[in-house]
Amino acid sequence: MSTQPTTAPAPSMPDMDKLHAFLGHFVNDLGAAVHTGMVVIGEKLGLYKALAEHPMNAAELAAKTGTDERYIREWLASQAAGGYITYDEKSEKFSLNAEQAFTLANEDSPAYLPGAFELALGSLASVPRIADCFRTGAGMGWGEHADGVYHGCEKFFRPGYAANLVSTWIPSLKGVKEKLEAGARVADIGCGKGASTRLMAKAFPNSKFFGFDYHDKSIEAARESAAREGLSDRITFGVSRAKDFPGEGYDFVTVFDCLHDMGDPVGAARHVHQALAKNGTWMIVEPYANNELKDNLNPVGRVYYSFSTLLCTPCSRSQEVGLCLGAQAGEDRIRNVINTAGFSSFRRATETPFNIVYEAQA
Repeated sequence: MSTQPTTAPAPSMPDMDKLHAFLGHFVNDLGAAVHTGMVVIGEKLGLYKALAEHPMNAAELAAKTGTDERYIREWLASQAAGGYITYDEKSEKFSLNAEQAFTLANEDSPAYLPGAFELALGSLASVPRIADCFRTGAGMGWGEHADGVYHGCEKFFRPGYAANLVSTWIPSLKGVKEKLEAGARVADIGCGKGASTRLMAKAFPNSKFFGFDYHDKSIEAARESAAREGLSDRITFGVSRAKDFPGEGYDFVTVFDCLHDMGDPVGAARHVHQALAKNGTWMIVEPYANNELKDNLNPVGRVYYSFSTLLCTPCSRSQEVGLCLGAQAGEDRIRNVINTAGFSSFRRATETPFNIVYEAQA
């Protein structure tokens, strides 16, 4: 047998037009990556809210917000270059147009954006450890991430819930709105800091709500928010896993954007089945996803797959079973979980560009 050394084939030369196009894609992505920190700074220091009042130059914005003018000048330039604030070259002042103010300065807006960037920044802090997880197959629990992850998560999801939960999602379910108006027992599983629980409690004062999450810091924050908003008489928050949360006879059970994070979603679904009252309803809110990978290769899928790599998959892998559905599980996999747990009825009730709402009944 010949033992002559072999040489690696010479790399083929790229098409220069395609190379330049790809490099342009890279520049956009690199700018977006570092822009994440700029948005978090802008929210933390109140820069967007100040600019929403009226146009300002760097000195005026620094004086308004108690910040350093030189840093502000650099930040303003980065934001104007990214299209997140507006620059008037004649007046040399910066401002927010209506769309920018709606998404960056108004926390009650259904399209408030800064929370998504705080979530992203917090997630990226764990990259060194997640890289090790790639090698070992280990997991990383939700509570092991930087605090910005769970603070940003609430800010990210809350606007969508505020815009859709009471007005669209609950009415899409069979008979649930009427039960809540009359007075029902509700369990919100994986409630995090309780944004979804509080929204429902405000809308349906005759009902009693129980929010559960396995992350103690989130539950502490949920209790504080409920007390601050005068909702403690109708909401009880507790630290508990989805597989063994207390209570039974619930008329309505909810899970918001977290079933796919669970290590044993089938076990959690079985427990929900046991905890529901006769004719009770389970609402499962999941990230929007198609069943086939090829149909999720789009900007929304990119966001969810990336968060799933940093947060959802490690979270599931850190728990028993570690099924790792992922944030783009798709309806078929969710249906299989629900049917395996013993539910006889499962359907897609409604959807938005970012979420699908499923209804399950025993």
